[in-house]
Order: sequence, then C-alpha cells, then structure tokens
Amino acid sequence: MQFDSFSDFLHMGGYAFYIWLAYGVTFVALVGIVTQSILEHRSLIKNITKEQARQARIKKSQAKSKKTEIAESE
Repeated sequence: MQFDSFSDFLHMGGYAFYIWLAYGVTFVALVGIVTQSILEHRSLIKNITKEQARQARIKKSQAKSKKTEIAESE
C-alpha cells in the first residue's frame, strides 16, 4: 500500500489505532523479553560465581582437615 503523505501513513487508512497499538504492544513485549533476559543472565552469572567461591572454600577446608589428620596421626 502506497501513501500519498506522511499524514496518510500515520492514519493507516482508518485503522491507525489498531495498527499502532499492535506495534506498541509488540515493542513493549520485545523490550520486556530483552530486559528479562539480561537480568536473568546477570543473576545466573552471580549465582555461578557464588557457587564457585563456595566450592573453593569447601575444597580448601577439606585440604586443611586432611593436613590436620595427617599431622595428628604422626
């Protein structure tokens, strides 16, 4: 469909409300999806970092307790 003027383009042949509402809802949904994905990614990275730090503390504690057991057994 070809429009004679920018005003005709904005009015969309009398269906402007429905068309622009559809574009608006789609845009809001896409922004919401992108925002949710970014926030979820940050949360996932934070949780992975915490879990790695926890595993390192556990490993360090286990190594320390093994050294203590060896020293006590001698």
